[in-house]
Amino acid sequence: MKKPLLIVMLILSGQLLVQAQTVFELAPKQSMLLTGKGIGQDATINPFAGEDCYAILKNIGNEIFFARVQNKGKVIESLPIKKNETAKVKLLTGYELYLDTKTRKQAKSSIDYEKISYK
Repeated sequence: MKKPLLIVMLILSGQLLVQAQTVFELAPKQSMLLTGKGIGQDATINPFAGEDCYAILKNIGNEIFFARVQNKGKVIESLPIKKNETAKVKLLTGYELYLDTKTRKQAKSSIDYEKISYK
């Protein structure tokens, strides 16, 4: 009886370790790479890496932050995201997504990803 329970607990705890971080606290005047450079360098796991997708960013803090999209070092887009706002940012293959804060207070964001369906 103890063995099956132990196996189930190990499987469930392993699942918790595999899930990507989806909430980020940004220090004042910080830039953070979220996705686009690859394993070991990205702050979050994009389940659609290598494919075109959307990043859905929500400002869950009190301070404005900016979503910056780059491709090969060139800034493609920079979007301000105010308190309680949600932004859907298009990430094409090879694009990098950064979050930037320019205020003197901490910002907080959540992120999710959505596949782009070309019909």
